Amino acid sequence: MTDLLLLHGLTYDHRTWDPVRAELAPGHRVLAPDLPGHGTAPRRASYSLSEVVEVIHARAEAAGLVRPVVAGHSLGAVVATAYAAVHPVSRVVNVDQVLLVGPFGTAVREAVPVLRGPHWRTVWDRMLAGMGIESLPDAARTLVETATDPRPDLLLGYWSEIIERPAEEIEAEAAARLRTITARGAGYHWVTGREPSERYLSWLRAHAPGAAVTVVPGGHFPHLADPARVARIIAG
Repeated sequence: MTDLLLLHGLTYDHRTWDPVRAELAPGHRVLAPDLPGHGTAPRRASYSLSEVVEVIHARAEAAGLVRPVVAGHSLGAVVATAYAAVHPVSRVVNVDQVLLVGPFGTAVREAVPVLRGPHWRTVWDRMLAGMGIESLPDAARTLVETATDPRPDLLLGYWSEIIERPAEEIEAEAAARLRTITARGAGYHWVTGREPSERYLSWLRAHAPGAAVTVVPGGHFPHLADPARVARIIAG
């Protein structure tokens, strides 16, 4: 059986993987940690991507995981991709995360003054409104609404690179990570909740030529819309 490392999205916690874990065949060694600052994980002064990767790697080593499949949802997929570029993995499963900064980066940078003030929650609520939560089954929608603890320090901390660095630099690093993952012989599978653009597919396959792409309708939460299908993808 395969070792699995499951990374949740920003403001959420490990519970968002419970429906997928319930669909996995017995025998897998599964680690679904809370990302730094989330759930029961201690808060940190910095949530830089490199630091988060090393915190997660220490957890994976302590759990005895060997060349795991690393699956990440949303921001967790950014962490999973960065993780796989520096630590041995067998595959990466990216659940609904585009690696290009694009309009999202512009929106984050424009929202910084609000995020630093008393009305920061309006920014997060506006983003939630576009995630297709209303289309999820009742149990999944309840999980999305309860397994979360949004805070401005998390949003500003995990988005710090988008805020502080040029988009071109971030995208060049993402491309380099994909090339490194491919060169190491690890697979890359993008599970998206919506039909992808040809522009993004071309970019992805330019840097990870063997990348698989699967559309699992479910807005931003395809792993909750169809956990059985995503579990099969992760388990391989």
